[in-house]
Amino acid sequence: MISQRAQDVTPFIAMDVLERANELEDVVHLEVGEPDFEPPDSVFETAISSLRDGNTNYTAARGKPELRRAIAAHYDREYGVEVGPDRIVATPGTSPGLLLALAALVDPGEEVVLTDPHYACYPNFVRTVGGTVRSVALRAEDGFQPRVAEFEAALSASTRAMLLNSPANPTGAVLDGETLADLTALAELTDTTPIVDEVYHGLSYDVDEHTMLEYTDDAFVLNGFSKRFAMTGWRLGWMVVPPEYVGAVNRLAQNLLICAPNFVQDAGVAALETPPDRLAEIRETYRERRDLLVDAVAEWGLDLGYTPQGAYYLLVDVSELPGAALEVADFLLEEAGVAVTPGVDFGERAADYLRLSYATDIEAIEEAIDRIDAVLSTYGVV
Repeated sequence: MISQRAQDVTPFIAMDVLERANELEDVVHLEVGEPDFEPPDSVFETAISSLRDGNTNYTAARGKPELRRAIAAHYDREYGVEVGPDRIVATPGTSPGLLLALAALVDPGEEVVLTDPHYACYPNFVRTVGGTVRSVALRAEDGFQPRVAEFEAALSASTRAMLLNSPANPTGAVLDGETLADLTALAELTDTTPIVDEVYHGLSYDVDEHTMLEYTDDAFVLNGFSKRFAMTGWRLGWMVVPPEYVGAVNRLAQNLLICAPNFVQDAGVAALETPPDRLAEIRETYRERRDLLVDAVAEWGLDLGYTPQGAYYLLVDVSELPGAALEVADFLLEEAGVAVTPGVDFGERAADYLRLSYATDIEAIEEAIDRIDAVLSTYGVV
């Protein structure tokens, strides 16, 4: 008999859409968040060299010392924050890091407070460790920034953690320093541990990025190489662990993950040494794509209500179009050949929205805009 835990895990609709879109011909993909850039040349060269040197065996579960030192140096360089390498755990992707954090923190029946909208997989992670989900509403008119007072109202004696994401998937919102400081103070007052997913750090536009580690050591901070360095299939992430949890997380990693791939860890060191001007050029390319898509949404007569500040997503309200958002997504796929993700994947408050990803080349985005223009005009919407 299938476990109740497995039955409670909901599908990741973005991947369902991708599978369906791949069965069709001539589809423009705006449904998945996978960068179209290649990793830096130094990443490939280092990985190949490491393989040739025979680095295919196990490493320590928490990762190679060279990588953990490079990550610590990254926090000092980017944020002026001192993080000891002993607090850093390398993981085979950021998602396993989230699983370790929740497994270390949450007992069955304890609550984890999420925002709504949120990354689609977060509730499934919480349920997998036996936790329960409580949500805090986000609104387009606030730029999808949380209201700290509503976070405070959501916390209870059963709350164990608050799970934050900045820059955020699916909204592109970036938490400012004041909000992070206020949420830190609230966490300290209520004995709630923050878990902060910062995997889109490095992909923000016209705003300052702040890591939660600027405000507290008592937080689990997740990051990785998939988004900033376009290394999705390399499966390498990391987590900075509060000092008191280092031993517990290491034990969990030893048992659940064994270790991240040896030679990929060497490639991660090379990635962190990427010249800043290359990353700045990639950010500017994303910004141009974002602006193009934002303008197109306005021309379609849809009210975006905000401008995404980071990541590479727009969350578009389609409640004025005929049919539910799921039906609109089906319509765009079947009639326009454009794949987008229905917002229901990201929480109840996103049910009237579609997520559009601009992690693809500008020619594809322009083609998607032209196709959507055509079908909306046909049905008298534009």
